[in-house]
Formats: sequence, C-alpha cells, structure tokens
Amino acid sequence: MAKKLIKVMDTSFRDGFQSIYGAKVLVDDFIPALQAAVNAGIKHFETAGGARFQAPIFFCNENAFETMDKIRAAVGPDVKLQSLSRGVNVVGLNSQPRDVIDLHAKMFAKHGVNVIRNFDALNDVNNLIDSANSIKKHGLQHEVTITMMELPFGCEGAHDVAFYEKVLRNILDSGLPFDSLAFKDASGTSNPRKVYETVKMAREILGENFHIRFHSHETAGTGLAAYLAALDGGADGIDLAMKPVSGGTGQPDIISMWHALKGTEYDLGLDIKKVMETEEIFKECMKDYPLDPISLAVNPILIQAPLPGGATATTVNQLKDMGMLDKFPALIAAMKECVERGGFATSVTPVSQFYAQQAFLNAVQGPWVQANPGYAKMLLGYFGKTPCEPDPELVKWASEKLNMQPTTEKVVDLNEKDPEKGLKAAEKRLIAAGLPVTDENLFIAAACKDGNVDKGIDFLLGKGQVSVNKTAAKAQASAPAAGSSDGCTVTVNGKKYAVKFQNGKAVVNGKEYNVDVKDGIEEVSSASASGEGTEVKAPMPGAVLRVLKSVGDTVEENEEILVIEAMKMETPIKAPVAGTITSLAVAQNDKIATGQVLATVG
Repeated sequence: MAKKLIKVMDTSFRDGFQSIYGAKVLVDDFIPALQAAVNAGIKHFETAGGARFQAPIFFCNENAFETMDKIRAAVGPDVKLQSLSRGVNVVGLNSQPRDVIDLHAKMFAKHGVNVIRNFDALNDVNNLIDSANSIKKHGLQHEVTITMMELPFGCEGAHDVAFYEKVLRNILDSGLPFDSLAFKDASGTSNPRKVYETVKMAREILGENFHIRFHSHETAGTGLAAYLAALDGGADGIDLAMKPVSGGTGQPDIISMWHALKGTEYDLGLDIKKVMETEEIFKECMKDYPLDPISLAVNPILIQAPLPGGATATTVNQLKDMGMLDKFPALIAAMKECVERGGFATSVTPVSQFYAQQAFLNAVQGPWVQANPGYAKMLLGYFGKTPCEPDPELVKWASEKLNMQPTTEKVVDLNEKDPEKGLKAAEKRLIAAGLPVTDENLFIAAACKDGNVDKGIDFLLGKGQVSVNKTAAKAQASAPAAGSSDGCTVTVNGKKYAVKFQNGKAVVNGKEYNVDVKDGIEEVSSASASGEGTEVKAPMPGAVLRVLKSVGDTVEENEEILVIEAMKMETPIKAPVAGTITSLAVAQNDKIATGQVLATVG
C-alpha cells in the first residue's frame, strides 16, 4: 500500500530564527545552510514575514527586501518561499490602512515570495479580508489561518472544536479567497486529541482534495504528538525545522518527525541522510550565535498560560535582565485572568505580548493598577472583535485608563481615518528626510513607524546599527584598534563612559552633546549642584529608553522627562511638579530598579 506523502515546510529560516534567536540573524551567515537544505531535497521554506521583516532592519542593519532577494537568488526559481502576515497588521508594528496592506502583497511578490500565510490573533475574519484580496490580486497563494491554543486551567467557552468550526464557517461565509488552510498553534499548547478532532472537522467541511496544514511548537513538549494527531485527522502538510533551531520553543525537528513516522502510512519524501548532513552544515553556520537554554527547553508550565515560542524566551530574559526572574511564576499565574477576562484572543503576536505585559504589571504592581495600552485597546475593540465578549468591568477599566471609548468599527476603517498612517503620510516623511520615494521605501517607512519613533526613516537615513548576539562579532568589536587613542574612559560612581571630543562636541557612549569648556569654576546654585527638590522615582524596573530633558530645563507638571522600557512596554516618566530639572541620575540604556531616583525637579 502506497504511503501518503506529507508536504513539509521548513520553518528554520523564519520561525526557527524568531523562536530561538529573536529573529536577529545576518542573512549571509545562513545562506550556505539554506542552499544545503535545497540540495537535500527540501523545496518549501518559510523565510520572510513575522519578525523577520523588522529584525533585519532594526537589529541587523539589513534592508529586508534585499535580504529576501538574496534568499531567492540562493534557492533558485523553483523552490517555494513562504511569508507570514498578521492580517490587518501585515508585517507592520501597528495595524495598517488598505493602501499599505496592498503594497505589502505587491512588494512581497516582487521580492520572491510565493505564498503568504495570513492570520489574525483574534480570529476576526474582518481583519483578514483586505489582506486576502490583495494577496490574490498580486498573484500569490493565500494560506488563510485559524489560530489555536489551549485555555488556562479552569477556563472554558472558546478554543474547542466547535469554536474553530465557527471560525472556519465565518471564513467561508465571508467569501474571502484562499488556496489552503493552516491551523497555527504558536504556543504549542493545544492537546493532541483536540488537534485531531479539529483537523478532522475541517477535512469534512472542505473535502478530501483541499490542502490543510498544521503548525505548532515543542514548547509544551507535545509538538510531535500533535503533529501525528493532525496527520491522522487528515492534514496534508506540517511545519518542521532543523537543528540548531528545532525543538523547545521552535518547531519539531525534521529528523525526529521522520523517526516518529516509522511504521505508519505517512512519508516525508526526504533523503534523511542528506537532511542530517544539512543539519551539521546549519550548526556550523550558526556556531557564533549563542543558544539560550530557555529557548531550547520544554516548559510544561506554559500549558496553563500559553506563550508563543519567541515570547517565552523573551519574557524570561527580560525578567532576568531586570533582576526579577522570581516573578515568572506570578506572571504565569496572572495570565489566566488576563486571558479569561480579556475575551480569549489567541496567544500569538501581538496578543501574546499584551497578555504577558499585562500579567507582568498585575504581578509586580498589583492587579489592574496599571494598564498595558495594547491589552486595554484590545478590550475596547481597537484590534477587532475578541472571540468572546470581554469582562464589562475590564472594558470600563480600560476606558478609564486610556480615556478612550469602546468601538465596533472595523480596524482597517479606523486606520483609513488616521492621518499618521498610510502611503501619503509615509511619502511626506520620506520627502522631508530627503529620501527617494520608491515602493520599497514607502513600505519600510509605513510598516516601521512606532508611535513618534520613525524607525524605518532612521534606517533609510543610514542610522541603523548591528545589534546581533553573535560571539565572533563581540570579540571583534572588543578588540582594540591600532593607534586608537583619540578619547578617554571616564568612570563615575562605577559606571564607565567612553568620551571623545570632536568638531566642538563631546561624544559620550556614541551620542553627541554640545559642550562649552571654560577655565575656572563658576558658581552653581546649590539646588542644581545637590539636586534638591522633588524626586522622580522609577515605578518599575527596566531600562531608560529616551531622556527627553536636560539639567536646567523648565518643565510643567505632568510633562514627560524621560521614557523607560520594561517587558517591551514604554512608560513615560512625568514631572510630579512644575519647576526646573536640577539633576538627572540616569542616561539612555541605563538599567533601573523600582524606586530608584531618576531625576529631581526643583
């Protein structure tokens, strides 16, 4: 009896990188492994989208479109390349209007992508329609996606087979075009029996010839079992990865899956010896990238608080950096209430961040003292309709915290009215910066704007920096340059500052400051010298993201002095009183603790 050929997509070069390395990988480092995988017979790869659009720009100082072109050139014209899109967000930091959504599909088609997998964390079909139409308009295959997870212990009312059937029927009733269906479990928590019943349900509705794919992670330790269940339920394809980015928070390994299928009716259709050789090449390519044990670990605690692969390691490492790793169990416990009262949106980008950040605030500052803006906006409907109605008390809480009213308007329609969004706004910013107005630049400018921070424009102006966790790069950077004696290191209270004087300015730790040096010591007011006045203290641990004021600046009450970041959240620090900044005790990138004095207003 002939075995059923299972269609494998290798996710190593997108989701693998995102789950294990935070997507911060330089393209030239992995191209040899990608070519080896093609030579081993793998013909379908996920290589773009998700965090692998911003990460090349923000952390690798690489143009994401040029990265995509290099990948297409490396694999040749016949290999299928796939991207991941977040519905109305596409690959942007925020949700987008229709012109940006359409340009996304046009640009990804131009730069070598064949298939776009398209999901919405709320499973709100309205957030998928515009992107679906644009994907098909520009000649790409559209893989519509239903997002899955396991509910925390004791929760019910969503994320069962009946719930997923309702989402699928909503997709069909909407009339949006699609070529295949994926079930995506970013947290890897769905129990295998539910996976089997869900895929079986979809197969019965869609018929035996329609392509159905299942995606999960090994985070909770049940990835292989869930894949076997999906195949038994009727899935045609599964997503797998290779070492060093398989297992743990990544996808199940190709070789492990091949082994698990021995004696079954399924065949991956791969020469496993060549895959083994490719894994060795891949490990050699990535040898300078440290592997975080957290990323490679199975963590069953996440069954009760589903976090996606990338978010798990990120959350733990952020807590570690803040000296608050002991708060992780409390954060996990607090997630249940955030999920249950928040309307049961799936824990996948960006909702996974909303859950983790609100749970962190609840665990550290007390329940519902401070609102994470993303979580609160979700409750109010600004990201679409949650699968279930959120707790009315929390909706009222969110409205009061943000001073915003709930909405039922479609997300894309809200974005159409926002003058800061869209291609016209992006074009104005490009022109103002003196940059060429190309389709690629327009999309980068639109997709990479984060509030008042124009990260895309900064990158296009050449202000990007490489921030990749790579041991060889660190060793090279730390090596002393020959004859480099044009500066000095100043240590103040144990903190080192690299100082150079050039062109009449002082460059301190890479940042320019205007300076005026005079002979003698002028009298300085005692308030300025001692920092007397009202102390401004940190409400939570984190890092200083931006310092907005200088000593001597006048401020009004509630005017922002600086911005701190914790758990990927920006928190403005405001002046408690009107007056003059008499002291600033921190600088950009400094780590801070709860209650630490940041500044003084006199």
